[in-house]
Amino acid sequence: MKCRFCGNELKHIFLDLNNSPPSNSFLNKEDLNKAEVYYPLKLFVCENCFLVQLDEYKKADEIFNSEYIYFSSFSTSWLRHCEIYAGKVVDRFKMNNKSLVIEIASNDGYLLQFFKEKGINVLGIEPTKNTAEVALQKGINTEVRFFGEAFAKELLSRNKKADLLIGNNVLAHVPDINDFVKGLKIILKDDGVITMEFPHLLKLVEECQFDTVYHEHFSYLSFTTLIMIFNEHGLDLFDVEEIPTHGGSLRIYAQHREFQSARPAAKSVDRLLKTEKDAGITDLKFYGGFQERVNKIKLSLLEFLINQKLKGARVAAYGAAAKGNTLLNFCGIKNDLIEFVTDASPYKQNKFLPGSHIPVLTEEELKKQKPEYIFILPWNIKEEILNQLSYVKDWNGKFVTAIPELKIIKS
Repeated sequence: MKCRFCGNELKHIFLDLNNSPPSNSFLNKEDLNKAEVYYPLKLFVCENCFLVQLDEYKKADEIFNSEYIYFSSFSTSWLRHCEIYAGKVVDRFKMNNKSLVIEIASNDGYLLQFFKEKGINVLGIEPTKNTAEVALQKGINTEVRFFGEAFAKELLSRNKKADLLIGNNVLAHVPDINDFVKGLKIILKDDGVITMEFPHLLKLVEECQFDTVYHEHFSYLSFTTLIMIFNEHGLDLFDVEEIPTHGGSLRIYAQHREFQSARPAAKSVDRLLKTEKDAGITDLKFYGGFQERVNKIKLSLLEFLINQKLKGARVAAYGAAAKGNTLLNFCGIKNDLIEFVTDASPYKQNKFLPGSHIPVLTEEELKKQKPEYIFILPWNIKEEILNQLSYVKDWNGKFVTAIPELKIIKS
């Protein structure tokens, strides 16, 4: 395998999670007796540009299809995050009803709705038809396409250029990152701004967030590597923010290199580059020993679940998240150890998790069955879930998280 950015031959394995089905390939009842396809889940780190990456074992157009099950609007904390962001950038870049905001991977319109409410023109680009249809029902102009250089040129021929070009949690999902960034430059206005949010590789390593590895995520990015990628394609990063979403993410601000003098780099750029350098992000030693830390989490979780089973205590889970499926499949956990999982999304309810075949039920099942422990799979929105499920204290239930280490939380 060659590096998807610089083309260097990849030799260094960062993490091997064995084989797993795609994390968002949920099953219907009639699928349970059919064979599931498992793909390798192995990460490499490039010794040249330090991009951490997964091979495209399953093609992106097979993952992001009309049956894609992830809808962004079912987390209240995420929606609040997006609303605050929209207000901030509208004020900062003085946007108005003549501005055009384009979002790539716009999903169900979760973000663009906040710009539309302010009278700003929006365009969503979303490859999954079912989520795009929800956005269209909200009155959000959306095109069902994969984004890259070719589609960017098509938009340019239709005089579509962005004052603000957004890509939240999309960079990791792009198999051809060079083609994607070329497209960004094409449809960005001369004085336009790109903002992108993505989980920070530094946090992934420091906090052992290995469950964020799954087949939809082809790349795992540091700020240092992203600067290399954007610079290669004539784009300049002029600001960066560290934000708490997804266990620790970055929000970057980019522009055409030719616009550098009008919008010079903020101090945050050099500060974060130094933080990453001091941590060792450009030294292969930084990536060593990660597998052993991951294995320790696996053993601790299995020990806990087996002990509860032996004691006769019941364990359920909350949040049928992709990261949860990575964790469950790597640990070999089935519905003998976790009886069911509940989720707020009706698109996941009454289905079964890939690999583990744990049933996905409504939240009402928690209230009916009153399990002793509730395992929070999407730990990144733990506080939202603890607040939502505060009634668990009525039966002295406890919560459990596994990342970065096993923790039991009293309700």
